[in-house]
Amino acid sequence: MNTKLGVNIDHIATIRQARKALEPDPVAAAFIAETAGAHGITIHLRSDRRHIQDRDLLMLRETVKTRLNVEMATTEEMIAVVVKARPDTVTLVPERPEELTTEGGLNAVLYQDQISRAVDVFHGAGVNVSLFIDPDEEQVDKAVELGVTMVEFNTAAYAEAVPAGLNSADPEFVRRLNEVRRVTAHASRGGLRVLAGHGLTYRNVQPISSIPEMEELNIGHNIIARAALVGLDAAVREMLAAMNS
Repeated sequence: MNTKLGVNIDHIATIRQARKALEPDPVAAAFIAETAGAHGITIHLRSDRRHIQDRDLLMLRETVKTRLNVEMATTEEMIAVVVKARPDTVTLVPERPEELTTEGGLNAVLYQDQISRAVDVFHGAGVNVSLFIDPDEEQVDKAVELGVTMVEFNTAAYAEAVPAGLNSADPEFVRRLNEVRRVTAHASRGGLRVLAGHGLTYRNVQPISSIPEMEELNIGHNIIARAALVGLDAAVREMLAAMNS
């Protein structure tokens, strides 16, 4: 069974917000990604609104035909904004105002009280909840305890360990890949659906995509970077091919 692809379109909005312009529109990007074969659309509605805006969330909720996944911090403000839109899934992530992008997984053990409150609100609204966590068994066990239905593993450490040429004998590459494999199996045994993302590219995606229990990958920056050269339709199709070759 092929691994699914969720396309993160945040950086379409980044281009727009660079000039505070009307284009490119994330809604149009979502349509192109879906028609190219994407199985879902992901956005991160950040507290500072640096790229995706509230208007984008509302319009995407009305137009996305596959699955709308909203990454968000566990603050009262963001919970109140996002629950009104009722996306298909919310993914709870850590967030710092000065970070360039999400820097690591959410610590479900340390922030279990905030996570629990968010889970209660979204489950009450009929919204699935996922946690963006590092591939760590303690974090997985806490996710199960908190009652979420899925987790998304942070693959940044894996991506940073991938050597030039994807040398499968490189020990750090092997260690990081096996780490994701082991914890993915552990999460699946615990009844969780498993996704992954962060730092995945056309060059390094296939080993993660080939993990048997891996349901879906969320990929954004590398697809949008490729789209600047070949167009979004082609970039999405090329990623699907790289994942499932």
